[in-house]
Amino acid sequence: MQTVPRPIWSGAISFGLVNVPVKLFSAISPKDVRFHQLDGRTNSRIRQKRVSTATGEEVPYEEIVKGYELRPDTYVTVTPEELDSLDPKATKTIDIEDFVDLDQIDPVYYDRPYYLVPDKGGAKPYALLRAAMHETNKVGIARLVLRTKQYLAAIRAKDEVLIIETMLYPDEIVPVDDLDVPGDEVDVTDREEKMARQLIDSLTTDFDPSKYKDDYRERVLALIEQKASGQEIVVEEPSEEPTKVVDLMAALEASLAAVKKKDK
Repeated sequence: MQTVPRPIWSGAISFGLVNVPVKLFSAISPKDVRFHQLDGRTNSRIRQKRVSTATGEEVPYEEIVKGYELRPDTYVTVTPEELDSLDPKATKTIDIEDFVDLDQIDPVYYDRPYYLVPDKGGAKPYALLRAAMHETNKVGIARLVLRTKQYLAAIRAKDEVLIIETMLYPDEIVPVDDLDVPGDEVDVTDREEKMARQLIDSLTTDFDPSKYKDDYRERVLALIEQKASGQEIVVEEPSEEPTKVVDLMAALEASLAAVKKKDK
């Protein structure tokens, strides 16, 4: 039986003097395969204990405090009351501060998506906001508070629904300058670039998300089902590592030939 989605927040989108009553639903449902740690001798669960590094003894939960490490083995402790006093006040509004063009936002800033659905009395202003954002291709940059944490977020229209995605702040993005990536010093010939464009064009198609499957998760679940039914499992030899590209042009030409053969 399929469970009915439950809203995790309700309130209103606010832009200018207009309020749109909405409910917030998670837009994703991760399908990770989770394992428990077991004692290999008895298949009994392993329980983790909170142990003091100074005494080696287990610490009662009520004696555990939060500490921020300034330097190795030097901490500043913070009480729950002190943290509570700094929590952003829970509000019932998603305040849109700016509208920007959708293509101005690098996807690296997006964190987690949610659906916004109109609440009682919100159908018309919701439809109005959705239509206006569709027409202008704009994204609303907003702030909202979820579970005592304030988020920067982007609201955009997708088909018939509004989607709000929590965003990372600029100081949470790793600068590209910190990475060792090739620059203008690498010489790429016109012929190599032309071949690369041809290969990209030959592999270009319309995006169909149903085409892509989590093959690894499916294999893990199949393995679990086989073992649960008592089947003997034969472990396959690991596949060989791909060889390094020695001749770039030869690799491009071979790739193009393989695509053309596949198409035929």
